[in-house]
Amino acid sequence: MRIALCGISHETNTYCAQPTPASAFYTFRGERMLAAAGQESDVGGAVDACLRLNLDPVPLLFASTQPSGVIERDAYEGFKAEILDGLEHALAQGLDAVVLLLHGAGVVDGVPDLEGDFAQAVRRCVGDLPVTASFDLHGNFTSTMTDALNGVFVCHQYPHIDLHLRAAEAVEAAADMARSGKRAACELIEMPLLLPTTTTFEGIGENMLERLLALESQSEALDLSWCHGFPYCDVAHVGSFVVATAYAEQMAAAREAAAQFAQELWAVREQFRPASLSAEQALAQAQTHLADDTLEGPVVINETSDNCGGGTPGDGTHLLREMLAQKLGANACFGFIVDPGTAAQAHEAGVGSDIEVQLGGHSDDLHGEPIQTKAYVKALHDGRLVLQHMFRGTPINLGPMARLVIDGMDVVVASNRSQTFDREPFAALGIDVMKYQIVALKSSNHFRAGFQHLARAIVTADTPGLTTHQIQIFPRQHTSRRLWPVDERAQFTIS
Repeated sequence: MRIALCGISHETNTYCAQPTPASAFYTFRGERMLAAAGQESDVGGAVDACLRLNLDPVPLLFASTQPSGVIERDAYEGFKAEILDGLEHALAQGLDAVVLLLHGAGVVDGVPDLEGDFAQAVRRCVGDLPVTASFDLHGNFTSTMTDALNGVFVCHQYPHIDLHLRAAEAVEAAADMARSGKRAACELIEMPLLLPTTTTFEGIGENMLERLLALESQSEALDLSWCHGFPYCDVAHVGSFVVATAYAEQMAAAREAAAQFAQELWAVREQFRPASLSAEQALAQAQTHLADDTLEGPVVINETSDNCGGGTPGDGTHLLREMLAQKLGANACFGFIVDPGTAAQAHEAGVGSDIEVQLGGHSDDLHGEPIQTKAYVKALHDGRLVLQHMFRGTPINLGPMARLVIDGMDVVVASNRSQTFDREPFAALGIDVMKYQIVALKSSNHFRAGFQHLARAIVTADTPGLTTHQIQIFPRQHTSRRLWPVDERAQFTIS
């Protein structure tokens, strides 16, 4: 059985000033896609499932990049045309099903619903063949998208430690449909709900995920998915979503279960309202946790508002500046700030050098001004790492990296945009995070996969930035409906 694997995956923050060109994407084709076997990524999970089930994967193209601004139209059209050409060729040789590896929050110049446009194009190309798809849970869904698919499999966890498992389920479902000749369908429930980035590792996010999985089990649906949505996106269909995938005979029960979950989610929406802490408040809370002798490990402070994983520049200075002002010295470390100029300066000077730096704050005024200071170059690295927790086994290139010591505090500088996923950027430069009282980093929740089991406490700093929890500050020009919490009068009913 031959299963085509392909996808265009991008989380588009429409509030970013710069568009995203084709050159910003990394592309996997053919054998390079198959080489992802064993990696805990969507591509790796899909390939592994094909190998485990003795299916013949037909790898076409997977194009993705860091979250960023609106995708240039030529870039999207080029990727789409290449995939459709590949599907036409595969159909001529015999093809049984298609699995799409998508994000859910893609926005193209002139195409506000990338996934809907792409899924429709694939459907027109392959006719009645089974077409299923895996998604990130930060997508904004439309019926255009779900109507074109025979299965939607949104990752359940945030951090996304199960994206590879959901891609595998999409492969399994597509193969089952191809064998049986039956076709499942998808039902979408759209909610006027803008959720802040909410982990499923604890609290209300964990509770609601448990409820979703219980309802899925009771309904006998192929899948119930809860898509948190991506609020940093000005499109008409922004919100939160529940999707049921089922065969005709189970669809009534699946639809009822999805509706039940949506109603329960709406009822507890106030529990998702975050407490936003300034840098100073976050550090004060960290000191409170450090005073508790019953706890062990460092306090981890995540600067959620400058999360490259949501489209920010990663060079914000608000939290780092406050840490330096409080003279935390050797008791704290910061990893990392994105500043290719400073990293290059450190590499040119070499280990053991003292340099004058203008650190961070180069992208815009929102994320803070540069920190002008002296720094000692303690260690250097090429930035080529392998992720150890979320996306385990997947290589990542942070570009030239430097460990600077500023007023006694270790500060990691990297060249390429990324959030901090795990300890690897610290360890590569000789930093053992367990030896510090405070470990600061830039991420909203993915860092939890690598740090939650180490930390005595996690404190979230919400300084000014493009991924702030204060989602009500972003203008909404492309939607006229009332959205909670932007408008407290927002209402939700299921017809």
